[in-house]
Amino acid sequence: MNGPHTDYYFCEELLSPDEKQIRDEVRTWIDSRYLPKAADYFEQGIFPVELIPEMAQMGLLGFKLNEYGGRGKNNVSFGLVCQELERGDSGLRSFVSGVNSLVIYPIYAFGTDMQKQRWIPELMAGKKIGCFGLTEPEAGSDPQSMRTTAVKNRGGYVLNGRKMWITNGSIADVAVVWAKTQDGQIRGFLVEKGMPGFSARLIEHKFSLRASVTSVLNFDNVEVPEGNLLPGTEGLKSALICLNEARYGIAWGSVGAAIACYETALNHAKSRIQFQAPIASFQLVQRKLVRMLTEITKAQLLCIRLGRLVDEGRARHTQISMAKMSNAHEALKIARSARDILGARGITLGYPPIRHMLNLETLNTYDGTEDIHILAIGRDITGINAFSCEPTSAQAGSRK
Repeated sequence: MNGPHTDYYFCEELLSPDEKQIRDEVRTWIDSRYLPKAADYFEQGIFPVELIPEMAQMGLLGFKLNEYGGRGKNNVSFGLVCQELERGDSGLRSFVSGVNSLVIYPIYAFGTDMQKQRWIPELMAGKKIGCFGLTEPEAGSDPQSMRTTAVKNRGGYVLNGRKMWITNGSIADVAVVWAKTQDGQIRGFLVEKGMPGFSARLIEHKFSLRASVTSVLNFDNVEVPEGNLLPGTEGLKSALICLNEARYGIAWGSVGAAIACYETALNHAKSRIQFQAPIASFQLVQRKLVRMLTEITKAQLLCIRLGRLVDEGRARHTQISMAKMSNAHEALKIARSARDILGARGITLGYPPIRHMLNLETLNTYDGTEDIHILAIGRDITGINAFSCEPTSAQAGSRK
């Protein structure tokens, strides 16, 4: 699904002409507009906000919507977009998949017509930026234990609490925030930039997802009008639906990162001469390359089948969990192998594997750790709950 070296099972034949055209469009943009500066963005810890209008112009925000001027494309096409964006960098894919899956989607799925008309066109045009606030310092894999509260008053709700590891938080104009009401129900709220008591602080000194804005959100008696409640949200399951959307994008994005690492390692191995021969001629190096390509091929097939199931409305959340869990795990191993093949060069940003390797450490953890997904799938296939307690939210995982 990428180049001739990474489409070992002819997955290209499983894609429609429209799906391939969309992938190639994003691939060309990544190659020309992002990759030349990717190392600088990562090293300097910068998310390139100047590229947001270009992504909006390509229709990457609100990509699957038919309404509001969206491109109305299917889930396989969106997966290919995520693959190519992450071939650039996880931070770029996190921005696009976050805006689509965790901001536009909940407003579209759970919001009022007025909320949709106000926010979705602006978000799709890149004129407004959104974020998703679920994870807290004390509630990552167990979001049911969140401490952020929403107390009813005459005009709406008063929010108090804190959210942690929030992508886009410091640059967001609106935050989709999940909080517990007085009756213990978890509801979604639209908290707007500038509301008294609402603040966002950038998390610095990260070694992963450096080219992404990651923040802490604080709510100190923030008065949120009744009209900012997402009325369709019903308990934590609404937040989990959003996370399923996000995990789907991560499953595809992991493939893009793996492809970038494998192709770099392959090209280096064929040109690096040691002991009067290219290191690609050594048995141990070939073993690594074969293992990398095999896992990429398995991940590609997993993603395409999952995408078709999602488009048919037949995908289950545990199937999405399996793809996210497996692909992120294997992509991280591929990045480490690629860095190893590159030798000393592998620790420099002149080559992408170290950057992808550090980013994939986060992908393997956020939107549900590998362990949490294993337990969710294990419960599904055995019918036995192996969680230490009975968290109906166990599939939720943590969100960065």
